[in-house]
Amino acid sequence: MAGSAEMASLEESFRKFAIYGDTKATGQEMNGKNWAKLCKDCKVTDGKSVTSTDVDIVFSKVKGKTARVINYEEFKKALEELAPKRFKDKSKEEAYEAICQLVAGKEPVNVGVTKAKTVGAVERLTDTSKYTGSHKERFDESGKGKGKSGRENIVDTSGYVSAYKNAGTYDAKVKK
Repeated sequence: MAGSAEMASLEESFRKFAIYGDTKATGQEMNGKNWAKLCKDCKVTDGKSVTSTDVDIVFSKVKGKTARVINYEEFKKALEELAPKRFKDKSKEEAYEAICQLVAGKEPVNVGVTKAKTVGAVERLTDTSKYTGSHKERFDESGKGKGKSGRENIVDTSGYVSAYKNAGTYDAKVKK
C-alpha cells in the first residue's frame, strides 16, 4: 500500500474535489460529476484504455444502490477498480500505487473560466484625470476618491466670495 503521507494527500485531493462547485458540500462525500472531474483533471482518463464511460460505470459500481454519492472508502475502491485498466502492464498493487500518485496532491482546475478584461473604453471611462465639471471635484490629484467631502458642498465661512484670488490677504493689508 501507499505511504501514510501519500494517503493523506490522496484524502486531501478527495476533499478538494468533493467540495468543488458545491457550496453546501462538506468534503465527506463526492458526487458523480466531481468524480468524473477528478479523473479528467488528474489524467486518470486517457481516452483509450480508460474513458469517461468507464469512469461513470466504476462510480455506479462502488456506490450504494440508492446512493448518489461516494465516501472516501468507496473512492479508494473506485481507484482500485480503475487502476488495472489504466496501467495494464503493471500488477494490481503497482497499478493502484501509480493511480494514487496521479491523484495525490491535485486540485480542481478551472478550465474555460472567463477572466475580466479591461478594454480601451473601460479604461477611458474610469480615468479620473479626464473627468470634468462636478465629477472632477470628487477625486484628488492622484485619482483617489475624496469620499463624502467630494460629494457634498462644504460651506466656506471665511467671509470671502468663492474662488476669490486674494482670499486671506485682508489681515496683512490692515496691519501695515
